Amino acid sequence: MTVRTTATERGTTFLRVAIALQTLSLFFQAATAGALLTSSRGYLLHDVGSKVMYAAAMLYLLAAVLAWRPGGGSPRPVLYATGFLLLASAQVALGVAHVPSLHVPLGVVMFALSTLALAQALTPRPLPRSAAG
Repeated sequence: MTVRTTATERGTTFLRVAIALQTLSLFFQAATAGALLTSSRGYLLHDVGSKVMYAAAMLYLLAAVLAWRPGGGSPRPVLYATGFLLLASAQVALGVAHVPSLHVPLGVVMFALSTLALAQALTPRPLPRSAAG
């Protein structure tokens, strides 16, 4: 018995993995932000984590486009991912500029939004009803 997966299923799985990676990288950033206050290694970990978080945001956008175009999925995740990449860009700029009064709250908002996007992506969708039924 062979199991066949459609392009939509693969695209949805890739999208879920990308959102999960993004959410985990944001959680790591929160943890290393706390380490900045107590350890000299905290800066290095937070700096490396910021690059991983930004790459995860770009991967999320790529996964959203791939789930939408070839797979025929909804364009809504593309809008979410684009907005998230813009937030990530602002977050990096604020971090480089050393503006913690905006950098920290934006990080909290980004983690909350990413967690919500992950929960939405993992929630099973009801199958559409057929027109005949």
